[in-house]
Amino acid sequence: MECRVPKSFYVTTPIYYVNDRPHIGHTYTTVLADVLARHHRMLGEDVFFLTGTDEHGQKIEKTAASRGITPQQLVDEVAPNFEKLWRQMGLTMDHCVRTTHASHKATVQARFTELLGKGDIYKATYKGLYSVSDEAYVTEVQAKELQAQGLAHQLVELEEESYFFRLSAYENWLIQLYERYPEFLQPEFRLNEVKQFVSPKGERGNLQDLSISRTSISWGIPVPGDEKHVVYVWFDALLNYLSACKEGHWPPTVQLVGKDILRFHAIYWPAFLMAGGFELPKKIMAHGWILKDNAKMSKSRGNVVRPEPLRQVVGTDTMRYFLMREIPFGQDGSFSYDALVTRANSDLANGLGNLASRTLTMIRQYRGGVIPASQGITEIAAEARETVTGYRENFEKFQFHRALEQLWSLIGTVDRAIVQYQPWVLAKKKDGESQARLDDILYTAAEVVRLAAALLAPVMPDSSAKIWRMLGMAGELSAVRLDTLDYGQLAGGQSIGEIEAVFPRIDAAKAVERMHELDEQEVARLDALMGRTTPPAEAPAAEWKAPEGVQPLAPTITIDDFVKIDLRVARVLAAERVEGADKLLKLTIDVAEKEPRTLVAGIAKFYEPESLVGRKVVIVANLQPRKLRGIESNGMIVAASIEGGPAVLAGFHEDIPVGARLK
Repeated sequence: MECRVPKSFYVTTPIYYVNDRPHIGHTYTTVLADVLARHHRMLGEDVFFLTGTDEHGQKIEKTAASRGITPQQLVDEVAPNFEKLWRQMGLTMDHCVRTTHASHKATVQARFTELLGKGDIYKATYKGLYSVSDEAYVTEVQAKELQAQGLAHQLVELEEESYFFRLSAYENWLIQLYERYPEFLQPEFRLNEVKQFVSPKGERGNLQDLSISRTSISWGIPVPGDEKHVVYVWFDALLNYLSACKEGHWPPTVQLVGKDILRFHAIYWPAFLMAGGFELPKKIMAHGWILKDNAKMSKSRGNVVRPEPLRQVVGTDTMRYFLMREIPFGQDGSFSYDALVTRANSDLANGLGNLASRTLTMIRQYRGGVIPASQGITEIAAEARETVTGYRENFEKFQFHRALEQLWSLIGTVDRAIVQYQPWVLAKKKDGESQARLDDILYTAAEVVRLAAALLAPVMPDSSAKIWRMLGMAGELSAVRLDTLDYGQLAGGQSIGEIEAVFPRIDAAKAVERMHELDEQEVARLDALMGRTTPPAEAPAAEWKAPEGVQPLAPTITIDDFVKIDLRVARVLAAERVEGADKLLKLTIDVAEKEPRTLVAGIAKFYEPESLVGRKVVIVANLQPRKLRGIESNGMIVAASIEGGPAVLAGFHEDIPVGARLK
């Protein structure tokens, strides 16, 4: 009998610097890793999921000194906060590495000694610019980038003896790596950014030898045989993936990083491994930032979102779903408390939760709590099989949001089928055909709920397991194999379990208020732990007056009012002036419907008709039609203006498909 060894899957997150508080960005990366780990376990693979904390550096040394304790005492207090949070969120990491672990220290010193002996590391004197925030020396090109970001005040000029890694010697090798193995770094546009940095326009790039030790601080791993030096930052931190790797799992299958640390992982890291003769990671995946108020989160802006308040108010699974559904991998994503609550209520409470509850309630009411034996509805069975296949394919491509979109489309199909079949009417009819149709819709709905629970188990493990138990399924959900999952595997004659609410509706106003309150408490707690003082509330600002011409805001509406307005992306196919009307244009627009629609817009004084053809605009798509100058206008175009000023059409910087809905 053949004994098959499970395929290895090794996934890593960056290690998080303990001088900072855990925020939603840390959470996003770690949840991504956990979703991948759970998904691949359900494919029967041998998974090793690594995360951890970066505990050396100048900031730690200074913070500890300000509190009158040793750096080791400080990191021993702070580092467990990360692991505790991840455990509370149900993350299934196999190991949390700390750079103060003896095993990590031994690995770093061994690699340093080896590369020093080979000549890839040498000692010299460095004089140049140093980024305080990144704790790294920077080139002139990098310094200009920091200046463009308004961070020039964080640059200082230093001169000290240092050990250097010969990064410049690996420039051509790195260029060949990116050209021959583009899958090494994804998404593609991130790969192009790195290629441009290493070799702009095919010319010699920005790679200078890298300083990897310091003498001006003592908190770090000592250089063997020269202990006035400590190994510094990236040579120390990046080697965690090697020092903590479980035997038999090298190389990493997927390494998840944020775009702000991409260069360190895409340039320094493979060069370190190549110099040491190690096999390279199979894939480095870079995600974007999570923006708050359309800006990068930062302490100075006061717009940092922390995970613990979200977990307490909306629950871990809802937060996990939001992050995976709302943010296309690789792109920057936007976070808002309102959007989180809206997803919780519309997708989960009204969507999956409602479908599970109503389906099982009808099975209990009409079939005595026993799932009927049936083949189900043929058309929905075909869509379900396509959904299962597409879901797995999208996961392999890291298109998590598309996988979830496809699954929710299937849920919508079943909801519509329930309305069409009207089980409550069929149940009253005693003829065989009606009862068979009732069996078909009940079986199909229950089977789609089962498929959804299995597919969603890596994303929402607790909620999916609850739905699994409600269906009366035997065994643990985590033991289901996603690679053999298919429609029709639900056994007729199976008794369902107890029915309970999986996703209760959330009161938006109360939830947002509570999240803000808990966030303030969390900041104060972590500041006290780090020996910082939470800044006092700012003094009231002087009375503010709106700029001239800006109209006051309309009365406040609820989210339920807003979602009634269907804003869509449309493309202008044709435009012409309306005879006898100076202000009106007749537009023919494409909104991804069967036929183009016509609308009349009062923008003729500000736009020439020919300038609008081909342009993407925003329209109110569900406005009741009305006639203007004898033309039926089906919708309203969206524009902004100051009183007395020109109308400016809403548009987009990035490409967006016609028909997309604005939310």
